[in-house]
Amino acid sequence: MSISPTRIALVTGAAQGLGLAIALQLADDGLDVAVNDLAPKSEALHQVVSQIEAKGRRSFAVTADVSSEEEVKSMVTQVVDTLGSLDVMVANAGIVSMTGILETTVEDWDRVFSINARGVLLCYKYAALQMIKQGHGGRIIGACSSAGKRAALNLCAYSASKFAVRSLTQSAAQELQPYNITVNAYAPGVVDTALVWHPDDSINGGPGSTAIKAFGLPPGTQAMGSDKVANLVSYFAHPQSDYITGQAVAVDSGRTMD
Repeated sequence: MSISPTRIALVTGAAQGLGLAIALQLADDGLDVAVNDLAPKSEALHQVVSQIEAKGRRSFAVTADVSSEEEVKSMVTQVVDTLGSLDVMVANAGIVSMTGILETTVEDWDRVFSINARGVLLCYKYAALQMIKQGHGGRIIGACSSAGKRAALNLCAYSASKFAVRSLTQSAAQELQPYNITVNAYAPGVVDTALVWHPDDSINGGPGSTAIKAFGLPPGTQAMGSDKVANLVSYFAHPQSDYITGQAVAVDSGRTMD
C-alpha cells in the first residue's frame, strides 16, 4: 500500500536527536513534515526543514513549548494553516532528570512531568481534535520509554512520567478508536542522543553508559542509534498499522518483555 504524498506529520522536539531522526524518516516515507522545538533552537529547527525539503517534501518549523496549552493549540493551528491538515502527530519532546527519590525535588518532578506527561497529553488532545474535525482518521504517536514499562534506577521522575504516557496512550486509544485514530507509543531503551549523556559517562564506559547502568542493562551494552526507533515510528504512522492501537512497544534489547 502506497502512502499518500498529501499526508502531514508533526514531530515535536525535532531540532536534534530522536525527533530529528523521526522527522527525516517520515519524510523518506513520503510525508510532508512540520517540526517543532523551543524558540532557542529555531536555527537548528530551520536546518531540519532544509533537510526535509532536500528530500522533496514540504516542511514547516513552528516553535512552541509543549507544556503550554495555548502554545500547543496554536502550533497545531499553524501547521494545518500552512500545510493543509494534520494526519500524524508524534509527541516526541521530552526531558530527563537522572536523580533518585532522595535527591528529587518538587521542582525537578514538576519540570519533568510538565514536558513528558502534560506535553504529551496536550499534543494528543489537540491533534485528536483536529483529526476528528478532518473526519478521515489519523495516527497519534507518543514518546514512552523502557522506563515506562519497568522503572529505572535513579530515574524517579522520568520513570513515573513515562508510566503516565503509557496509561494515557491506552486511554486515548480506546476513546479515539471510533474516529479511526490509532494511538501508540514507542518505548526505547538507551538511545545515543544528548538526552542521555551524563558527566559520569567518562567513568562508566562512554556516551550513554550512565543511563545504561541505570536501566540495569548488561555491561558492554551499547546505546542504540536513533534510526532503530524511527523505524518503529514509521510503521506506527503507516496505513497498514491500522489494527495496532493502545500499545507501547519496547525497543530496549529485551530489558522488558510483555
